[in-house]
Amino acid sequence: MRPVSQTPTEATDYAVLSTAYAALLAGTALSARRRPPIPATEVPALAAATFTLSKLIVHEKVETWIRQPFVEERPGGKRRPRGRRLRYAVGELLTCTRCTGAWTALALVGLRLHAPATARTVNTVLASSAGNDFLHAGFTWVCARATTQEREAKHGNGTPQPADVAPARAA
Repeated sequence: MRPVSQTPTEATDYAVLSTAYAALLAGTALSARRRPPIPATEVPALAAATFTLSKLIVHEKVETWIRQPFVEERPGGKRRPRGRRLRYAVGELLTCTRCTGAWTALALVGLRLHAPATARTVNTVLASSAGNDFLHAGFTWVCARATTQEREAKHGNGTPQPADVAPARAA
């Protein structure tokens, strides 16, 4: 992350974002005072849902419409913030899964506090999607490992050889 002096922003642009987040967090915390706490057993699903939602917003093509006013999408998947000042700062936020994750966590927790049944459905769908991502990543790793072992066994010396077989791809 480049320092503010190397971006077309001012410290006040980030202060606006921080203040907005703090106000939403404070509002959520105040409104939660008279509500039952979120059970600890739901936190893993909330975390997985947060992961999926932030990944969806920051990386997936289907959510380009959200990023487009703030992020320039370049060939090869490279992205950079557009414009200057607050627009640029929001663009930075929308290119960072960790940064967007803080905002999505706040939104999902707020939804859980104010519409528990709806939130459980939303969080279950998003958490299931996270599980799907992890399973696909694991399957891809297992297939790549099996292909590597097959090549090593075929060539008998354990030395990596040029690809004899195209690696398996996750469906």
